[in-house]
Amino acid sequence: MSDGHPRPGPPAGGAPGPGPAPDPTYQYWQYGQPDPYGQYGQYAWSQDSQQYHQSHLPHQHQHPEPVREFHHAPQAGWDGWDGWPDGAGAQAQQAQQAQQAQQAYEFQHPADAEPARAFGGPEAAGAPAPFVPQQSQAPSPQQAQAQQDAPQGRRAARLARRAGAPDGPTGASTAAPGAADGRIGEAPPQGRRAARTARRGGAPDGPAPAAGARPRGGGGQGPQRNHRWAGLVKGVALCAAVAAAGMLVLRAGAAVEGLGGSPAHPGGGPDTAAVAVGAGAVPDPGRVVQIVAHPDDDLYFMNPDLRYSISAGHPVTSVYLTAGEADGVNAAPAKGATTKGATAKPDKPAYAEARQNGIRAAYAKMATGDRSSAWKRTVVPTKGGGHAEVDVLVANPRVNLVWLQLREAGHGYADVPDSLHGLWDGKVARLESMLSSGTPVKQRFAYSKDQVVQTLAGVLEQYTPTTVRFQDPTPGRYPDTKQYTDHQDHFYGARFVQMATAAYAKDVKDRPHFAVQNYVGYFNGSLPSALDPQEAKEKLDSLDTYAWLDRQNHCGSDAGCGDLKVSDHPAGNRWTDSINYARGTGTNWLTSDKDHGLWAFKVLDGQVAVWHRPGPVGAWRGPDLLPGTGMDPGASAVTLKDGRIAVFGTRTSFGARPTDYRREVVHAVQKSPGADGFGEWQSLGTPETADETWTSDISAPAVSVDGTGQPAAYVRDGAYGLRGRVQQADGGWGPWEKHGGEDLHGAPVTATDGAGRRIVLSATSKSVVGWAQPKPGAPLGRVTATGLPDTTLPLTAEGREGGVRLWFRKPGSGNVRTALMTADGGLKVNHMTDLGGLNGFGSVTASGHVLAGRAAGGQLGSEVGPGRPWGRSPLMFVGAPSSTMTGKNMVSLAVVGLDARLYVTSSADAPDAYLAPWQPVGPRNAAP
Repeated sequence: MSDGHPRPGPPAGGAPGPGPAPDPTYQYWQYGQPDPYGQYGQYAWSQDSQQYHQSHLPHQHQHPEPVREFHHAPQAGWDGWDGWPDGAGAQAQQAQQAQQAQQAYEFQHPADAEPARAFGGPEAAGAPAPFVPQQSQAPSPQQAQAQQDAPQGRRAARLARRAGAPDGPTGASTAAPGAADGRIGEAPPQGRRAARTARRGGAPDGPAPAAGARPRGGGGQGPQRNHRWAGLVKGVALCAAVAAAGMLVLRAGAAVEGLGGSPAHPGGGPDTAAVAVGAGAVPDPGRVVQIVAHPDDDLYFMNPDLRYSISAGHPVTSVYLTAGEADGVNAAPAKGATTKGATAKPDKPAYAEARQNGIRAAYAKMATGDRSSAWKRTVVPTKGGGHAEVDVLVANPRVNLVWLQLREAGHGYADVPDSLHGLWDGKVARLESMLSSGTPVKQRFAYSKDQVVQTLAGVLEQYTPTTVRFQDPTPGRYPDTKQYTDHQDHFYGARFVQMATAAYAKDVKDRPHFAVQNYVGYFNGSLPSALDPQEAKEKLDSLDTYAWLDRQNHCGSDAGCGDLKVSDHPAGNRWTDSINYARGTGTNWLTSDKDHGLWAFKVLDGQVAVWHRPGPVGAWRGPDLLPGTGMDPGASAVTLKDGRIAVFGTRTSFGARPTDYRREVVHAVQKSPGADGFGEWQSLGTPETADETWTSDISAPAVSVDGTGQPAAYVRDGAYGLRGRVQQADGGWGPWEKHGGEDLHGAPVTATDGAGRRIVLSATSKSVVGWAQPKPGAPLGRVTATGLPDTTLPLTAEGREGGVRLWFRKPGSGNVRTALMTADGGLKVNHMTDLGGLNGFGSVTASGHVLAGRAAGGQLGSEVGPGRPWGRSPLMFVGAPSSTMTGKNMVSLAVVGLDARLYVTSSADAPDAYLAPWQPVGPRNAAP
């Protein structure tokens, strides 16, 4: 968030009181002295190490955690304490939590067997280096195979029976941790399996058998054993019958999606490409790393995604590029130096510390419900040659904060050489650190441009994310003032992250695939509200905590416990009412071919990944990465006249000079219909000729093929108008043509109607506008106002019912709306309908009778027929869902989860149909 502008809103009333005395658990000690949190190990800094703790405020209002309909599996190597038995004492629970936290995050002394490493750097030689908190890493190929080979069926029942049986006189279980509550790498058995498990192993064993009695499970051939064998035979027969019937049903519903097995395992063995994920099953949680410019950018622009991930138990690490020191005055703008209990005069290190304290409080409350939950603060060396502070939430070590503590610009758009912008442009050779007053980092440092990239790449190497979130690197300018629509730290910081993810993808081979999600910043305040009132309230609650509204000194810090600059108006410029993705909002990345095969295209590791299922019941393959790097999130697919598939997207290149930064439209075409190979990427260029003009701000392309077989691609340009290129009969492409329009936002959408005419639609800040061909092959007509009410940004369009049906969301609600657009006699709107939904935000996808999109809570919500209740799946995902008709009577639906893994399902296109269980494609996401 900008720290050089006054915040809107009325001045805050009241001055903070002195607060209670510092919490006695905010302790300092040196290596060699007893560690009061000794189960975590000992620090090895040269400086004093700290246990950061905040006292509990029982009067603090706590919002309930959003309802979740499933439990996530723990991260590999994480033992968890979700299943703590009822009635256990608080002290025992705290001890157990500390022990388990130690197992997940070990803080080791350099003299220990495992040497410390910098973020992404080689092992230190010579003098001992500060240790690094060891985050849970991606599973090795052997671990991934072991996870895939998790016990199923009878093996699961036997493990459950063993876990539930008393062991000796004490009754202690010998099962692996998590076995008692079903967490052995798979979902608990359900249906008949659950009944068998309860019948065979759920009841405690009776007293010991009398002398001379046959032991249970003995090797004799008595009636009990014969009965068991008979039951086994019957069970096998029943399973075979159920499997056969199930295959018939699934084949009829085209929902097998590869369950026939891989070539190596025709019967569907451990290497089967797709495994069913039922309604109560547990998707791989993945690992999220989000990188922002300032403390609070994540709360304003990435929430509620951030809260969803924390609530679901995903490992989340937030990285802050700058210290956010601004002018160093921790007071509301209207109060200035008169505010008591806060920084009364400029003190940049203290204000940076106050903002850190506010972030820690906000994250602690999201993760535990208690803003005063303790943190462990450490210092680590970075790959760029400096040092970073790493904070680990003691009660939930899945939550980490990484503070890089560089200087911020202090102004949204003014020329400030000592800033990320100045460093990017070469106005300064190195950007210095700005250390907060309470940080354990004591040695100042400075980074060159390359060292910032190396530092970020090292953080990614350390945490091995499967989803990387960061801000919009091309936010554009206001058309009247030509000022940036976002803070310069936001988008130049995002460009550093772009370079870092590219370096990480290129240089680090032993890592999982990762997807990227970009977020709109300040401009959210000029767009219709995307969140329903409850979601907006939850988001504001986090900002209230960050803003330190009650002025209670709960953190024991002289710097203050939050950011008073935002305390008079924590909602900012309506930023807590919205969230918008800057890229990856398209819903046309899943498509089918003439043989009823499926193709999916998403960007992983900066390359377009392809998944393919040949035919209606073939085994899925992928992800296979198409050659060519620098691809931005979001790809769309279209079928050409000859049956080949063409994939479109945008690509970013950096060039040798700062001004060479460029974003352009590219496409690749399948070599022949049904072939796995695609040709090289071809550039369609960009209507933005210079980065300085509009910050290379173009949307993702919207592509359609009209009734003459002529493809066309359309983008929103930096001036908020529509541009398009049309392919000519000779295969070449015409120039970028201007089609008018103003105040366009997000990405346009396009589809063809029953007559083969192309219709293009785009959202504005107040309505939707459109263009239509008068006939196939003709140029687009003039821009036409539709008269539709305001809508949140993402639109979805599909040709059906003789026209083009448009789907969008109602602002401030999340409900899905639809309207039919026709082109007879000009573009017209025919009857808008509100379809309801599960709130939520973002794009919706529609094919046949299936409608799906992100629901409140972050999971995928879906409707499988008009008037039927919406359902919620356990899947949390990146970007937008996609769907397609597979043949005339089948619908296929897909998402890419936060684990960067493809998930698919299908349904018959019938009024009483249902979605088959979700299936992940391929093994768990470990090394590519």
